[in-house]
Parts: sequence; structure tokens; C-alpha cells
Amino acid sequence: MSIASSPSSKRYLAIVLPHLATERAARRLRSRSGAAPEGGRAPLVAVAKVRGALRLHALDAQAARLGLHVGQSLADARALRPDLATVEADPPGDAAALERLADWGRRWTPLVAALPPDGFVLDIGGSAHLFGGEAGLLADVVSRLAALGFTGRGAIAGTPEAAQAIARVAPGRIVPEGEEERALRPVPLAALSLEPGVAEGLARLGLSRVEDVILRPRAPFAARFGEGLIERLDAALGRVRSAIGARLEAPPYVVERRFFEPILTQEDVARTLARLADELGAMLVRHGEGALSLELSLFRVDGAVRRIRVGASRPTREPGRMSLLFRERLAAENDPLDIGYGFDVVRLAALAARPLAEAAPRLDGESAGEDLGRLVDTLGARLGTQRVRRLAPCDAHLPEAACAARPPGERDLDAAAWLAALPDAPADRPIRLFARPEPIEALASVPDGPPLRFRWRRVLHETAAYEGPERIAPPWWEGPALTRDYFRAEDREGRRFWLFREGLYAREVSEARWFVHGLFG
Repeated sequence: MSIASSPSSKRYLAIVLPHLATERAARRLRSRSGAAPEGGRAPLVAVAKVRGALRLHALDAQAARLGLHVGQSLADARALRPDLATVEADPPGDAAALERLADWGRRWTPLVAALPPDGFVLDIGGSAHLFGGEAGLLADVVSRLAALGFTGRGAIAGTPEAAQAIARVAPGRIVPEGEEERALRPVPLAALSLEPGVAEGLARLGLSRVEDVILRPRAPFAARFGEGLIERLDAALGRVRSAIGARLEAPPYVVERRFFEPILTQEDVARTLARLADELGAMLVRHGEGALSLELSLFRVDGAVRRIRVGASRPTREPGRMSLLFRERLAAENDPLDIGYGFDVVRLAALAARPLAEAAPRLDGESAGEDLGRLVDTLGARLGTQRVRRLAPCDAHLPEAACAARPPGERDLDAAAWLAALPDAPADRPIRLFARPEPIEALASVPDGPPLRFRWRRVLHETAAYEGPERIAPPWWEGPALTRDYFRAEDREGRRFWLFREGLYAREVSEARWFVHGLFG
């Protein structure tokens, strides 16, 4: 199955989790004890200390039906229900759980955003037909949330703000395209998630529903309650387009497999990956591109999502090579896959791609540079791409700064790249360049002349021939430094050295120092 990344129309499915904090706490308590918390049927609340007193922070469905409310003191709540079960509020944990649920929602669409404190929204434009239409998609999301132990209220509309507001007051509703204003008119203003105090201030004026505001002049509301109220209304009504701020950008190429019965073995995952790599490779060929970064997403039936990313040093669309990168990454991990109850969705995406021209094959059928590319990719998959480096040319005056270690995929690092980066560089450069020039003792006939003999590493060398000097001035913007005069010197045994004298005699120094910087053989 392939997923289009650019939907033809904007449709949003918003999910509100009214009991996220208590249902999360109940799941945690059940996992520890194997039974429902504190007697099984007792209502559960999360409490937090506010101004020295314990107050209700969140309620489960049973506590809400009893008439308890957020902000009520725990003492008053226990007077109504003495057997009330309590847990300590954990807002950071709830926020993290909401982010995980938003990631879990990417099984339906790549564009999902969390809506703190208790919801998330999916951009389903162009993807609802894959799940039996909008009604089928909404039912699937709510039922899967219920299986995870969460109460989800959902609605679909043409704007994320409208979908979220309607989900709070009329869960299950699907607003036809262009009917957002009619659907929102009877909705309470509090459902729009306005800034703190705005809904209460409007209620004191007798304005409690959306239609109470949109049917009146806008300027007085903006003057009294700020532009945020008007902006929120305009966004909900579709008068201005607002983005959902998806957690992850939609990849340019995505293929996936969905299973009625979850797969339970690593062999099944490997076979699925191979099929998806074939599909992704064919898609990249059609568009004339190759993938530089790949992500394998494994959606477990219990809501956990495993993501594995690999990178390629060069754009690739070969299925075998893409599969190899993931095999190497998994082989480098101690616990490659935590399958649990199985995966029911497996997705392969190209996160980054760029044009890839057809390469002329060699006589053995392989493309030029393919062996080196495979080696770099294999090392990157096993060790991590940030631990693999190749030398790249740099535009620098000093020879030791003319190259740098960079990630392989950052740029093409073949011979053509070196020549393009250094078009004026002399061809006669040593095969081996020292990272740091090594000092030598040299004797010259004149201060600015070549060395007649020099001692390096306790060995005396007599100069038989030389070429030079080649003058290299240091970059002035890096601070004061000395000019270098380089010589290519050959001793009587035929060994060739790259030497330089540091400092211009009588202009920069009174006595120059000599160094050997490289060897030619």
C-alpha cells in the first residue's frame, strides 16, 4: 500500500481523551498488581497540592458521573464518596503519554500533532478511503484506543480547531465539508480551548455559545479579550488556514503493509521489509530519485511504536541495499526487535531523497564506486553514521587544513570533487602529509635558500636535488602567522621530502625554522 503525501482536500480527525490522566494511572496500577486499583469499582481521581490543599486534578468516568469536578478539594470529594481511590497527579507523564499516542496515530496518516493537554489531531485528507471512509476511520481509531484502555472522543471537520471543539461536545460527528460554521454555532465557547479566563469572562456577559460571538461585531471582543479570541474563531470557521504543527514531517515516499493478524517473528519482519523495499525502490525509479535517509516504523498492537533509521552515503533505490542497511543496524543491537504481541503495521519511508541519474555500469555489471558505497553504508548502519567519516576537500591556504573529516552523505567525495574544490592546487603534492609538521635541523647556503643537508628523526640527509620555493602565505583573518616557503627535496638515496622554511628572513624572523611536512614515496 502506498500513501499519498499531499492530500487533495483538508480534513481533520480530532481525538479528545477526557480521562487520560486517570486511565493512564489505572493502566499502571493494573500492570503492577494484576487487578483494578483499590477494590476494582471505586472511582479514581488524580490529586495535586494547590495552595497547601489537595484538590482534584483529573477524574475517571465514574467519578465524573458522581458530580465531582476538577479543582474540588479532596476532603469535599471524600465526603461524597468515602471509598474514592486516589493517585498523585503526573502532568509530565501525561504529556509524554499524549506524545506517544500521537506517534501511535501515525499508523493512519503521517501528519499527526498532539493537542495538549488531552488530545491529538490527524490530517486525514486523501487517506480516509484507505480505511473504509471517514466513518470507518473514526470508528477504527476510537475502538483501538478502547483496546488500549483509553476513552477517545472523536470528530471530523475541515479545520483542526472545529474538529477538536465538536469532539468535546458531540463525539462521533462528521461535519460535511464547508459546514463548519453551522456545526459550531451551538457549541460552547469553552470547547474551543480559549486562553485562560476568556470563556469565563464571556459567560459573565451571558455569552456561552459560539453563535453568541460570531453574530456580533468583532471589534469590542478584540478590544476586551484580545486578538486570540478572534483568531481562534476564524481558524475554527475556516476563514484562515492554520497548520496542525505535525510532530514529524510527512516523508516524500512511503510504503506500508497492514496485517489482519499481527506478525510475530523476526523472519516475518524481514520478509515484509524486503517486499516494501521493492515497492519503495520502484517508486523512486519512477521519480528519478534515490533515498539518502530511510526509516522503518513497526506499529505494535499494544500501541508501542518502534522506529529504526538508517542513512546512505549516496542516493540509493536498490531494494537489496536498503534491506541490508536495516539488517546491519539490527545486527548491531543487543535486542533488535521487541515484538511483544506482534506488529500489525509495518511502514518504510524515504525521509530524504535527491535526484539520481542512471550510472553507467562497469563490465561486471556494478556501478562505479558501488563497492566503496556499500562499505560506507554498512559501517554507518553498524556503528552509526556520525561515527563514519571520509575526507572532504576544503578551500584553505595551509596544506594541513585543506581537508576535513565529514559524514559520507554530506557531499560526493570522489576525485572530481577534489579537483573541483582545488582547481588551482599544484599537482605535485606528497603522497603522505603529516597531520603536524615535524621540526628538522637544516643547513642552507644562504638564509633564503634551500637546505644543503638536514637532520630528521636523528638521521642526516644530504640534499641531491630540489625544486622551489613555493610560497604559501597564511590567511590574514586568522591572526598573525608566518609565511612558509616549501621545497621538494631529494636526498642522495633517492628519498623525496616536502620541506618548508617558516618565516621570511629579516622581515618576519631573524632565524628561520625548518620543518618536514610530507613524503613523496
